[in-house]
Amino acid sequence: MGSEVFYVTTPIYYPNDVPHIGHAYTTVATDVIARYRRLRGDETFFLTGTDEHGLKLQRAAEAQGVDPRTWVDRMEPRWREVWERLDVSNDDYIRTTEPRHEAAVSRLLLAVYENGRDDIYLGTYEGLYCVSCELYYAEDDLVDGNCPIHDRPVERMREENYFFRLSAYQDRLLEHYERNPDAVRPDIRRNEVLSLIKGGLQDFSVSRTSFDWGIPLPWDPKHVCYVWFDALTNYITAAGYGSDDGRFARTWPADVHFIGKDILRQHAVYWPAMLMAGGVEPPRQVWAHGYLLVGGEKMSKTKLTGIHPFELIDHFGVDSYRYYFLREVQFGQDGSFSWESMVDRHNADLANGLGNLASRVLAMIGSYFGGEVPEPGDPAAHAGRLPEVAVEVVRRLDQAMTGVAPTAGVAAIWDLVGEANRYLVQREPWAVSRNDGRRDELAGILYAAAETLRILAVLISPVMPRAAAALWSQLGVEELLPNQRLPDAAAWGGLRPGTPTARGEALFPRLEG
Repeated sequence: MGSEVFYVTTPIYYPNDVPHIGHAYTTVATDVIARYRRLRGDETFFLTGTDEHGLKLQRAAEAQGVDPRTWVDRMEPRWREVWERLDVSNDDYIRTTEPRHEAAVSRLLLAVYENGRDDIYLGTYEGLYCVSCELYYAEDDLVDGNCPIHDRPVERMREENYFFRLSAYQDRLLEHYERNPDAVRPDIRRNEVLSLIKGGLQDFSVSRTSFDWGIPLPWDPKHVCYVWFDALTNYITAAGYGSDDGRFARTWPADVHFIGKDILRQHAVYWPAMLMAGGVEPPRQVWAHGYLLVGGEKMSKTKLTGIHPFELIDHFGVDSYRYYFLREVQFGQDGSFSWESMVDRHNADLANGLGNLASRVLAMIGSYFGGEVPEPGDPAAHAGRLPEVAVEVVRRLDQAMTGVAPTAGVAAIWDLVGEANRYLVQREPWAVSRNDGRRDELAGILYAAAETLRILAVLISPVMPRAAAALWSQLGVEELLPNQRLPDAAAWGGLRPGTPTARGEALFPRLEG
């Protein structure tokens, strides 16, 4: 199943407030992987969306004096707006209040309820509950009496619930992870999941009666579906579960669920067990990245410590924003953001690195060859190490991106940027231009530099689509950039001599702090 489509997802986000850069970190990383897969010719399906049910949303709506539907309809567009400005290329956007999703949730619930193993049963729960997490906690889990994630007081709740018999799936989950060692990444998160499972699993609630903002259980409509059976099911809803069996067979299982490490338990323990109970194959991989920290603390809407992406986009631009978080933060680990480090990274890597390279090469082609790509004779005669470095960078980039290591992938691209800048310093085309007898050498040098820029435009396109398009246009390439496919698009010699170029505006103007 699912061998024909590369299916990648973000978590779906609570629209109880506006997004912050932590949410955007996950979404941009997912977008870069999806764009890269398309670049290599893989049929790709990229999903994001919003999780719009539950007590947290109901309370947020009540605080604003409106009903939950009005509240989510008001807030949800503010999330789409951020993804649009960040050039996120999702193929689908799901809202858990959509009819297609309600139908899929009902179908999965019934599949589990009627599987003959009593995996869903009625009981009474009394415990300590965090509304922000939508989770119950044991007393020992709390930190100074507060939720360990949100540092807010928990509430004691008691009500009749239906429960999912997670405890029955301990052995099956361990077998699943033994057969599929890459099903949770990175390794530190896999070890965490195995420890959780081996430590014993507790059944969890799948319904609530204390509020009504949710999907009614199909066999007992006075209960509404509790958050995880509702929210997690979005991944199969969008793939066609219960609505398009042929599409579902081509798309599912998901290749990668990208999540933050704070929801690892739900995605790597609850979710595969729920799917096993419903007769559905688990996802191939859950990739849990670290926290994005500001001032040493995880950003949080609850604590009012989030930074809206627009605050950075308006100053640095979209491409610089996308580049910075992938390059600065080792994907998978916790990482810190600061304004100063973003300015430094923009100026060093983008303005002085790629931007200055493009500006110098296009200016010299304009001055020495009338703005046309010169005829190099043998395209590799004066190219030095650039062709072999380009081949190696493309190999490393593919290994990194298909292995979900975007930080390493971006670093590989910048090795080619660095090699091209060193090449110009060593070959000194500005000095060669003063000797008419070295005209062929000058043509070979500038052709090699321009061809490197063409390859770089292809390679950076998943990370910085606007800069890639601008560079592509300045190089005068007639073929559409979105139609380029690796590895052929990075083969040396693709830039045709005589192609008119245009220097244009600087790709990345320097910024002051």
